[in-house]
Amino acid sequence: MSLDAPLDLLKLNLDERVYVKLRGARELTGTLQAFDSHCNIVLSDAVESIYELVDGELKSTEKSSEMVFVRGDSVTLITAASDDE
Repeated sequence: MSLDAPLDLLKLNLDERVYVKLRGARELTGTLQAFDSHCNIVLSDAVESIYELVDGELKSTEKSSEMVFVRGDSVTLITAASDDE
């Protein structure tokens, strides 16, 4: 398979677990179901982590979703999920 464009790398991760870093101190881990040229993505079995500073301490909350659509303009990084996630 030849990789002619940067988004071709995402094709290699279809139906695989990915880690997605988002703007606003948020991140997602889920199975990549679909994507487009704007980097809009659809993840299944997703877990979203939201980080915030409360009284000088970093707190995180997690939210699970069966299916989630992520707008490409909020995505800053997509990579294969590590084995411990």
